[in-house]
Amino acid sequence: MKKNTSIIGASGYSGAELLSILLRHPQINVTRVFANSSAGKKVSELYPLFRSTYVGTLTYEEYALDKIQSDDIIFIALPSGEAMNYVPALVDAGKKVIDLGGDFRLQDTTLYQKYYKHEHMAAAYLPKAVYGLPEWNKKKIIPAQLIANPGCYVTSALLPLLPLVKENLIEPTGITISSMSGVSGAGRKSSIDLSFTEVNESVKAYKVGTHQHTPEIETVLRDFGGKDSTVTFAPHLIPITRGIYSSIYVTPKSGLTNDILDASYKKYYTSAPFVRLIGDAEPEIKNVQYTNYIDIGWKMYERNNQVILLSVIDNLVKGAAGQAVQNMNLMFGFDETESLL
Repeated sequence: MKKNTSIIGASGYSGAELLSILLRHPQINVTRVFANSSAGKKVSELYPLFRSTYVGTLTYEEYALDKIQSDDIIFIALPSGEAMNYVPALVDAGKKVIDLGGDFRLQDTTLYQKYYKHEHMAAAYLPKAVYGLPEWNKKKIIPAQLIANPGCYVTSALLPLLPLVKENLIEPTGITISSMSGVSGAGRKSSIDLSFTEVNESVKAYKVGTHQHTPEIETVLRDFGGKDSTVTFAPHLIPITRGIYSSIYVTPKSGLTNDILDASYKKYYTSAPFVRLIGDAEPEIKNVQYTNYIDIGWKMYERNNQVILLSVIDNLVKGAAGQAVQNMNLMFGFDETESLL
């Protein structure tokens, strides 16, 4: 029997990406789509690509708990600060929940308030949240009720870093991450700063040193890599629609070689269906757009005693909706790759 699902925040880019993936999932039926600002409109009005599909005929509704009683799992694709208003009632109702925002990624409410700039109103539910990085937390994801989907920048940084931190191959402090993201990462909202005229033919850094993904990266490197780590993170906006390119600069421990790097990555990712290791080749965003893959490359920069790690993902798929569906597949015992290849 198919599992029923609804999406809260279905009119945004991540919500639309979820619809696209779930539409081709043989085990899932999308029952309702919630988007208060677009209530009354059909999905196909906002996204004509869904014409002639059953999800295109769905109408965006204002959310109410009694409307999801028949659902097995709920996706929340809302800006951070909003999911905490929905999760407690959903969890209490016995629903499985995957939050694509940042409300349940950090267990430390002090860090959350510092970086997200508002108080956490559902702190009692934080211990119920499981961090949804499938390549590193699969055993806990499978029985979970509440999943905190990782941040997009965070995914692009953690997957290259974690094997090297875990194996004690690099210095865990002084890690520098420079990432570039397409404009869709800012969400589907009206803003002069994100308009074509402002973004086209330009690149700009933003939230340098204050971005909310910084403590998430450091927390997961500690929890999964086993080391207290410090990172300097500088995100940049580039004039493309989708994709993230991360360049990560680390200091190797004595004796590190390309063969050791290669063996370390293979140890952790040989059976990871969406991690592609490309060695000393340079990854390109165009090779992962519209997919759930991450391509990881690396360079030994001996002159400066550095290793440069390079990764690319699609911020809307592996960085959001695709990873959420990957988590859902694990939670229900489906093939991990279902609807994602």
